Amino acid sequence: MNTVLIFAELTIRESQRRKVLWLALLLAISFLTIFGLGLHFIYREVVRVGMPADEVELGLGILLSAGLYVTNFLVVVMAVLISVTAVSGEIDSHTIEALVTKPVRRWEIILGKWLGFAAILMIYTVLLVGGIIVLYRWRTGIAVPNVVEGLSLLLLQGLLVLSVTLLGGTRLSTLANGVLAFMLVGIAFIGGWVEQIGSLLQNETAVDVGIVTSLIMPTEVLWKQALALLQPRVSTSPFAAGPFVILSQPSDLMIWYAVVYTAVLLLLSLVSFSRRDL
Repeated sequence: MNTVLIFAELTIRESQRRKVLWLALLLAISFLTIFGLGLHFIYREVVRVGMPADEVELGLGILLSAGLYVTNFLVVVMAVLISVTAVSGEIDSHTIEALVTKPVRRWEIILGKWLGFAAILMIYTVLLVGGIIVLYRWRTGIAVPNVVEGLSLLLLQGLLVLSVTLLGGTRLSTLANGVLAFMLVGIAFIGGWVEQIGSLLQNETAVDVGIVTSLIMPTEVLWKQALALLQPRVSTSPFAAGPFVILSQPSDLMIWYAVVYTAVLLLLSLVSFSRRDL
């Protein structure tokens, strides 16, 4: 286990050396600054106009949901970008050969990298999601429910995508691996829309297509469930639109499916790299 933790630490240090962490931190602060300023001026205006409290909460809740939606996207992108070259890039540059000749097991290398990237994603997710929620509560005084549960689901989504890219990196080139990860997320996204529209039109076939898509890549399910926990009023409001309304509520079993899905992908990446010829 010490070897795994050493590789996790080396992974974090490598991200620091490449300035990935510092750039992500700078852009995260910029994102939160823009969100905070927008929230401040919008809230000040709705108070000046004297809107009813329910309408204020719903309107500002949509803004919060928009911020969470962008954060959800950024976590997925971050998961792909920090890990897409972690295995395939080192194989192409033959850097990995210097590691596998050491008295370490191959699976320890992959698990260490996964833990290092998972730590980075956790910090990034907590910073973005937590920052948005703190700004929202501080400026409006409106509490956001189920913060821990919702944040955990968004983090799980990042870990799921991370596991996809690590597994792909054991067999694919860096470019092909990145295309695979983003296309799977895109398939999940459009499948989620098909399910939502099918639910609106009461078309069972369209709903079934969305469910099958969620089984292939359950990222959209995690986003829906996180939004339903963090913004129950917005996600069920007939006045909300786009990715902020949930007409087809995911089953809690799908959350456990996503957990098992992530674990299986990680296990497959350990086995795949252990059996690959270098």
